[in-house]
Amino acid sequence: MNETSTPPEWTEDQRLAALKAYDIVETDAEAAFDDITRLIAQICDAPIAVISFLETHRQWFKSEVGLGVNQTPLEVSFCAKALLQNDNLVVADATQDERFTCNPLVTGDTHLRFYAGVLLRTAEGLPIGTLCVLDREPRPQGLTPLQMMALETLAGQVMTQLELRRALAQKRQSDDAARRAMAAVQSVGAWEWDIVSNRITADAAFARLYGLDPAQAAAGAPLEMFAKAFHPDDADRVGAEIQAAVESGSEFVSEYRVIPAPGEVRWVMARGEVYHNGKGEPVYFPGLAIDITDRKTVENELAETASALGESEARFRAIADSMPQMVWSTRPDGFHDYYNARWYEFTGMPAGSTDGEGWNDMFHPEDQPRAWARWSQSLETGEPYDIEYRLRHHSGVYRWTLGRAMPIRNAEGEITRWFGTCTDIDDLKRMEQGKELLSQELSHRIKNIFAVVSALVALSARQHPEAKAFSAELRTRINALARAHEFVRPHTETSRPTVGTMTLHAFLADLFRPYESEGQARVIISGDDAVFDDQAATSVALLFHELATNAAKYGALSRSEGRVELTTRDAGDRFILEWAETGGPVVAGPPMRTGFGSSLTRLSVESQLGGRLEQEWRQSGLRVLADLPATALSRRHAARRAESGVA
Repeated sequence: MNETSTPPEWTEDQRLAALKAYDIVETDAEAAFDDITRLIAQICDAPIAVISFLETHRQWFKSEVGLGVNQTPLEVSFCAKALLQNDNLVVADATQDERFTCNPLVTGDTHLRFYAGVLLRTAEGLPIGTLCVLDREPRPQGLTPLQMMALETLAGQVMTQLELRRALAQKRQSDDAARRAMAAVQSVGAWEWDIVSNRITADAAFARLYGLDPAQAAAGAPLEMFAKAFHPDDADRVGAEIQAAVESGSEFVSEYRVIPAPGEVRWVMARGEVYHNGKGEPVYFPGLAIDITDRKTVENELAETASALGESEARFRAIADSMPQMVWSTRPDGFHDYYNARWYEFTGMPAGSTDGEGWNDMFHPEDQPRAWARWSQSLETGEPYDIEYRLRHHSGVYRWTLGRAMPIRNAEGEITRWFGTCTDIDDLKRMEQGKELLSQELSHRIKNIFAVVSALVALSARQHPEAKAFSAELRTRINALARAHEFVRPHTETSRPTVGTMTLHAFLADLFRPYESEGQARVIISGDDAVFDDQAATSVALLFHELATNAAKYGALSRSEGRVELTTRDAGDRFILEWAETGGPVVAGPPMRTGFGSSLTRLSVESQLGGRLEQEWRQSGLRVLADLPATALSRRHAARRAESGVA
């Protein structure tokens, strides 16, 4: 290349190095570039339009319309002449220009006559290629001023795309490094919230995110202590989301900022699930939190880049293909017409095969109706789309994915497009399942401990016959505690205890079932039922176990015709339980001494439930009155009502 009208201020090595830095040659077709060639061909009314890049011995076409080849030798290139000229080039009639009269593209079947090209220059002024239009008919007048301005403007858009590609490549490298760093420091933290006692225990990673001492987090602290770390702009929203999850039982998924130390802001993605007792009262709220600061930084940078480049679809495609999430978009009616490269990498599907409604077949068959119903609702109402489903990976397995979409509206509020993402959350799901299994296994082992202790007591009694009566009483008390634990421990769907709805009446009915006679209850429960939670389970179990045991030994249940009436009554700020025995032996009066069982019942009512216990030794049978605060049976329910301002 020694022919030039204006000496270049660059060397060929510099120019080739600049071209190589964009990593554009031999890449696949991209709509962002194809849209430009189609548009300039229409504007210039030209049958041929090309985006070409010039290497040492050839020109390679990133995009072309009407030419039918992806490269030509450099010696026949019109664009090379523009490069030698170091300026834009317009050839009105190639047969009249001595530079092209012998060019095979002019004399041969291609029959080129007209050419207009604009150099593609880097920010440093290095020419790496051209955007050009060609015609098989001469154009003595060349291009109109408007057409020439469009050619120059779109050439600038080509360079914008190239700069964006280079910037995104650098961001991908940064993102990969950030993910490795996040894995190295174990950025996933876990928490467990005992809602009843308002105590959160958390691991060291979680404590670091919230700026707490790991020892303090491990020992436990109230929710308010952790909430102090919420960013002021996010605190109200996150608080409302937590409250909504507790009240509705829905899963908690949120992204928000925390301030672990002055001047430091971190982004967190948290997800958890509220566990309830049989009545539906929330008791346990475990979850996981992931530091996503680096991901948010990349997303924000991409958003800023996209905003600076405008809203053109070509620019969006380049950004979306660099994101770690799968990105898709639809028309206002929900017709899927775009997926980024990550979608096809994840699913392994051919490009275009999941357009329209083909996406639904990628979901697990069990999730398809739910996903379609949720999507239809969003299309109908304009509400954001948010759902978890299992998406088929190219390996053939289904992986849990978080799908989200937001509508894009015009100035009149009409939806013009839907943009959505799919995020692989399968690893997070597996961590949650492992945590739940561990919790169930621990509770199961506690249940086995009760059985082992009861068996040890029985075995010891065989060796010491004089302790047989004591052993029997101790074993029944242990069994009562075991039944209370069975009521409150975490369960799977198949291991849940079959004791009705887990109200107070249902719990007591199960406790008294061993005293039934020929399938008929001998302890008749009536009156007002009550919300009943795990805090009261142990105390109530011990109280009525002792009463029923004594009634079976000495009172009404010791005779076949004997009965017990257990009446419960809601008295506003008090809750009354009355135990009345009839049909048993005549009662001469109160016992001469107070036994362990009587002391245990009084301890259960007065110390643990905060109530008052009365015993009346009638001739017809024992009458026991337990007068409890209205909140004693479900402190959690009462606390939630107080927080909501309900009297």
